[in-house]
Amino acid sequence: MVTTLTDDVWWVDLQGTNAFLVDDGALTLVDAGMPWHSSRLARAISQVGSVGDIERVLVTHFDIDHVGGLGRLGGLDATVYVGSADAPYLRGDERPPWSNRKGVLQRALDLTRSTPDLPVEAIEDGDTVGSFTAYHTPGHTPGHTAFVSEDLSVGLLGDLVVESDGRYELPPWYLNYDGDRARESLVDFADRAGDFAVACQGHGTPFVDRGSGRVADAARRAEEGGGGTDATGTRA
Repeated sequence: MVTTLTDDVWWVDLQGTNAFLVDDGALTLVDAGMPWHSSRLARAISQVGSVGDIERVLVTHFDIDHVGGLGRLGGLDATVYVGSADAPYLRGDERPPWSNRKGVLQRALDLTRSTPDLPVEAIEDGDTVGSFTAYHTPGHTPGHTAFVSEDLSVGLLGDLVVESDGRYELPPWYLNYDGDRARESLVDFADRAGDFAVACQGHGTPFVDRGSGRVADAARRAEEGGGGTDATGTRA
């Protein structure tokens, strides 16, 4: 259930989606799985510390499989950091739009979620939280954000990419708000983020070496038209 990636980074495999624990001097939870993953997540956290030890939560984006467990994780008392465009959805101030295919799916699945009674702080591109720098990477969701800690040499990628057969690719077109923008964000992130060894994405097996290089490889394939599926669902 919990795999040590480095002395300061742990992978929590929630069966179909990932959460991570990172200690940069403050124990940090990254994403929280589905609503029904809260008990599994709490047990996993207990192998590193306790839920009460968590000092902050980094949310890569508002999707039910990344935020669903937050409202049901008993004992959690920490500020949640999320991209500004996704923050109103996480707080429950707004609902995802009917006008977007994925927004409709998010609205339906959000009925299973309890809004967390936690402070939610919206973050922008370039903001820092502890040792982490936020990179706005919209496309999968409007507020999708990746985080990089140069101190720990780790990139927290959310669904900027998915792991498939040992390499990174863009998520399938139908899971993105805007497939073209998701592709642009991947290329931009690979160009701006700098080097990191450990790469932690939302789905599939994370990597403990050459993380930024693997992201760059995916970005190059995306630019060449071979990084995933296009807006019609055709394999590129």
